[in-house]
Amino acid sequence: LHHDCLVSVWRSPQTCLETTHPECSIVLHLLEKEGECKLQMRNTKALSLSTPNNTTGCLVEWDGVSCWPAALNGESLSVSCPLILLKPDSPPALITRNCTPEGWSKPSLPYYKACYFEDSSEEEEETGDKQNYFATVKIIYTVGYGLSLASLFIAILVFCIFRKLLCIRTSIHLNLFSTFILRGLAVFVKDAVLFADESMDHCTVSTVTCKAAVTFFQYCVLANFFWLLVEGLYLQTLLVFTFAQKRKLFWLYSGIGWGTPSVTIIIWTLLKSQFDNEGCWDNLDSALWWIIKIPILLSVFINFVVFVNISRIIIQKTKSTDQNGSEGLQVYRRLVRSTLLLIPLFGVHYVVFALLPEHVGVGARLSLELVLGSFQGFIVALLYCFLNGEVQNEIRKAMKGCRSQTGNNVFNLATQDYVA
Repeated sequence: LHHDCLVSVWRSPQTCLETTHPECSIVLHLLEKEGECKLQMRNTKALSLSTPNNTTGCLVEWDGVSCWPAALNGESLSVSCPLILLKPDSPPALITRNCTPEGWSKPSLPYYKACYFEDSSEEEEETGDKQNYFATVKIIYTVGYGLSLASLFIAILVFCIFRKLLCIRTSIHLNLFSTFILRGLAVFVKDAVLFADESMDHCTVSTVTCKAAVTFFQYCVLANFFWLLVEGLYLQTLLVFTFAQKRKLFWLYSGIGWGTPSVTIIIWTLLKSQFDNEGCWDNLDSALWWIIKIPILLSVFINFVVFVNISRIIIQKTKSTDQNGSEGLQVYRRLVRSTLLLIPLFGVHYVVFALLPEHVGVGARLSLELVLGSFQGFIVALLYCFLNGEVQNEIRKAMKGCRSQTGNNVFNLATQDYVA
């Protein structure tokens, strides 16, 4: 959820991407004031003011921050720093300009001094440190998603080659792998569309392409969460119900994993296009964001409950076989290992920040959700494919078959040479 927050924040460290950016609030405020100023220019019909002795005055002017009304030659006007730019606890300061025969003079005080009243070197140093930090996080999550994509493609290829491994459980794994792949691709697509052009005004841009990229990203995130939920539900079904119609359950789980995100995104897209068709649809201040957030929160907390219940079932099953201290120690180790395997699978770590406001603990969120989340696909592929005993056995059998076949071919060639 916080991929957007990083890719904007590392350029503008004061912001968090998936809410209305403070910088964007400033830009939108200035655009509104510029429109009012242009309206004032039209109302005055762009005519200069004249004195009785035909002295020319200064026209209405927008300097990018403030609107200066028309004035007579020799007249001085003052404006204060706009409140939206004024740093808290800064003393008020006036910016004065004189109307001269050549036009408006330069401001008596630059806006950055009038609005901040402090040495900017420390702030620039702090900003530079934040930019470096977020740029580093961006590099790490890019490497993480790249590694996850490569490992997941290999894992899918392994399951497709060794078809003996295919069953309901591995089919669910393959769907989960697919959602991780889609999510990783969506991140790179979104980066390419929204942030490849450094000159793009992210506060005002609103194109079909960027909206489609954001919509695709949100769908992939939803599908990933719901297939994580399916993994939890299926494992609980195996532990609770010995005899279950797994084939029918698979189609039910497919509806949950792919159908729920599809319906959610369709409803969200229709409502956004009708009632909030602004920007690139990545503004979390919109009430329509809850259409996506509520299903994600429900899936996270249901998965958390399932995780706790599965842990309880595992404890009960292992206690029944606990006969002595040594065996109990082995059981405890297996329990810990099983539990640790479930954590990356179910995405339980997302519970930590699920209900906290988006602006709380941005640094920790980025580290936990972006950095750890980017490697989650690699971890899942490692645990449920590359370290899977069944997979390793099939690979060993294939390698032994290749060796024996190679040996036979060499023997046959040598025999043919001898006979010849």
